[in-house]
Amino acid sequence: MKVALGADHAGYPLKDAVRQAIEALGHDVIDCGTHSCDPVDFPDITRSTCEVVLSGSAERAVLVCGTGQGAVMAANKLPGVRCGLAHEPYSAHQAVEHDDANAIAIGAWLVPHALVPDIVREFLGAVFDDDEETRRRVAKLNALDALTSAS
Repeated sequence: MKVALGADHAGYPLKDAVRQAIEALGHDVIDCGTHSCDPVDFPDITRSTCEVVLSGSAERAVLVCGTGQGAVMAANKLPGVRCGLAHEPYSAHQAVEHDDANAIAIGAWLVPHALVPDIVREFLGAVFDDDEETRRRVAKLNALDALTSAS
């Protein structure tokens, strides 16, 4: 699987651990920045990272910022992106299984390095629970994208 990886300056200190976890599982990383602790705006990194998924060049995205909150908010404003906040493995898995997430956000200030491999493994290994109930709910999530473009 190809995975887009993006971090702002606050997420940069955890970015290499995330990259290593992705690669240890045999996946390819598309690095969408940043490449230092110099300040950058998380909406810009989030957009460039998620656009790789929306274009079909990557199947999923992992976003890293200070708390994960800014990245998840920015990502979910992009039609076609469903991003969950994953500070522990269970949420990372459930975001895909029940909500068909194609991105997760991780908070570098909140997530211990020791949890990163488990979070990444659960996110990338999860499969959408493609039953009638979850399809209906995801269809409703996707319909919310039209509200954004209509205003």
